[in-house]
Amino acid sequence: MPENATKIAPTGHKVIQSYLRVLDNSPGVYRMLDGQSRVLYVGKARALKKRVSSYAKPTGHDPRIARMIRETASMMFLTTRTETEALLLEQNLIKQLKPRYNVLLRDDKSFPNILVSAEHAFPQIKKHRGAKKEKGAYFGPFASAGAVNRTLNQLQKVFLLRNCSDAIFDSRTRPCLLYQIKRCSGPCVGYISEQDYKAAVADAESFLTGSSTKIQETLARDMAEASEAMEFERAAALRDRIRALTNVQSAQGINPKGVTEADIIALHMEGGQACVQVFFIRANQNWGNRDFYPRVAGAGAPEVLEAFIGQFYDSKEPPRQLILSHGIENQDLMAEALSGKLGRKVDILVPQRGEKAALVDSAARNARESLARKMAETATQTRLLTGLAEAFDLDAPPKRIEVYDNSHIQGTNAVGGMIVAGPDGFMKSQYRKFNIKGTEITPGDDFGMMKEVLTRRFQRLLKEDPDRKSDAWPDLLLIDGGAGQISAVAEIMGDLGVDDVPFIGVAKGVDRDAGKEEFHRRGARPFALKHNDPVLYFVQRLRDEAHRFAIGAHRQKRAKAVSATPLDDVPGVGATRKRALLSHFGSAKAVARADLSDLKAVEGISGTMAETIYDFFHERG
Repeated sequence: MPENATKIAPTGHKVIQSYLRVLDNSPGVYRMLDGQSRVLYVGKARALKKRVSSYAKPTGHDPRIARMIRETASMMFLTTRTETEALLLEQNLIKQLKPRYNVLLRDDKSFPNILVSAEHAFPQIKKHRGAKKEKGAYFGPFASAGAVNRTLNQLQKVFLLRNCSDAIFDSRTRPCLLYQIKRCSGPCVGYISEQDYKAAVADAESFLTGSSTKIQETLARDMAEASEAMEFERAAALRDRIRALTNVQSAQGINPKGVTEADIIALHMEGGQACVQVFFIRANQNWGNRDFYPRVAGAGAPEVLEAFIGQFYDSKEPPRQLILSHGIENQDLMAEALSGKLGRKVDILVPQRGEKAALVDSAARNARESLARKMAETATQTRLLTGLAEAFDLDAPPKRIEVYDNSHIQGTNAVGGMIVAGPDGFMKSQYRKFNIKGTEITPGDDFGMMKEVLTRRFQRLLKEDPDRKSDAWPDLLLIDGGAGQISAVAEIMGDLGVDDVPFIGVAKGVDRDAGKEEFHRRGARPFALKHNDPVLYFVQRLRDEAHRFAIGAHRQKRAKAVSATPLDDVPGVGATRKRALLSHFGSAKAVARADLSDLKAVEGISGTMAETIYDFFHERG
C-alpha cells in the first residue's frame, strides 16, 4: 500500500460483533459511530449485550437499520443503574448530538406561563417564560404567547389586576389609560384597598385553577344586589366582567369535564413525515395547542411518539396525565421516568372510548390537517428553491440561505441581522443579530458594518466547523445592496479563504420600486427577473424578513439605550436597589447629586453600599 494511502476503517455487522465479548447485560446507552466518528444513532437497552447482538446479525433488519449498520465503524457504551436512567440519558444525548438515524424533536422552545407575582402588596399579573425564579403563583403552560395574551387581556377585564412593572407602579401619581378603559382597578393611586385587591387576586387564581363557576355565581349575585340598590353603574361594570369571563371560556373551545390536568398528544404520519399535535389541558380548561414536526428518520409510529415524549419533557414539567393517540414501546418505563421527574404519579393512557378518546380524535384531526398544510408548503418551497437555483445559476437548490441586512439611525445603535431560510421555510431558531462593535467604522458606513458582520459570522464557522460536517454552512448568501456591496463581500470572503459560497446582491431598481429589483453577482452583469416571477416574490419575502428582523433588533437596542441610566454601571446596584433609589430620589441625576447621608436613608441601601454609590459619582465628577 502506498505511504500516503488512507486506510478505510471497516464497517458493518462484524464490527458490531467484535464488541459483544466485552459487554454484559447491564442496562445502559449505546452510540453507533461512522468512520469519521460522527454519531449515527443513540439507543438505550435493558440489557446491552442482548440489544447490541441484534445488530450483529447480517440479515433481518428493516432498510433504515440495515443502512445504519452498514455505516457503523465503532460503538460507545455507558452503563446505568436502571433502565429508566438509560431512557432519560438516551433522550438527552439525542437532543445534544442530533444523530442522523434517531427521531429528533426539532422545535423545542419553552412555553409561556401566567405569573401572579408575590413580591408586592398589590401583585402584578403578567406573562412569564423561562426559569421560575421569581416568587409567585405560576399557571401554565400555554401553547403560545398569543394564547397567554388573549387570556391576560380577558382576565384584566374580569379581575382588574395591574400588569405594570413595580417601578412604574411606584412612580405613578394618577391612573393610567388601563384604568380609564376599565382594565385595572387603579391600586397605584389608592382607588382600591389592599384587602379588596387581594380578594380579586384570589379570584383570578381560583379561575386559573378551574373554579370559574363559583366566581360567575358570586359576580351574578353582586350584580343583582347592585341593581336592587339602584347602583346601576356598578351593576353594569359587573355585567361586563361576567361577559368577559364567558368570553375567556368560549375562546378556549374545548373545556373537558373529566380531564383536569393532561397533555393530549396525537401523531399523524404520511409520506415519510410526521406531525405531533399537543393540546394543553389545565384546570379543566384548554390552554391552547401546538403542532410539532419531528424528524422521523424512517421510524414507525410507536418509536416516533416515544422519542417525542422523551425529548419534549426533558426540559419541561409533565402533567399528571399524557393521553396518547398511539401506544409507545416502553409505556410503563416512560411513565416511571416522568413520575420520577415530576415527583408524583404520571399516567400514560391510550383511550378507546369516551371523552378522552374524543379529545384524542380532535388532536389527531388537527395533526392530519396541519401535516397536509405543511406538506403543501414544503412542496411549494421546494419548487421555489429549485427556481432560485436556476435563476442564479447555482449547482443545486440551496438547503440553507442566509440573508443579511443592517439597521441604524445616522450610525447610532447599529445592528446587523442575519435570517435563515431553507426547505421548511424560515428557520427562526437560526436567526442572529450582531451588535456592531467596530470603533473604526464611520457612522452610517454600511460597507464597514457588513464587513464586521460577515467576518464575525464566518470566523466563528471556520473555528467551530472547519470541515463543514454540520448543516450550519450556507449554500447561498443574499446581501442587501448592489455592485459596491458585492465587491466588498468578495473581498471579505477572499480574506477569510471562503471562496466557494455563492452570494447575490439584491438592489432596488428604478425608483427603488419593489418588483424592479436588480441582482448582482461577482464578475457578471446585473440582471432582473420577470415582474410576475414567483422566485422574485420569494426573494422579496426573504429580503423583507431580513429587514424586519434587523429593524426589530435595532429598536430593541435603542430602547435599551434610552432606558439606561448611570446607575446601571454602579457596582452592586441591581434592579431592586435601582428601583429603591429612583423611587426615593425621583431620577438618576438626583441620585448622583445626593449626599452620603441621604443615600444611607434609602430603604435597602446599607452604609457600605451608600459609600460605593457616592464614590462612584463623585470620582467620576
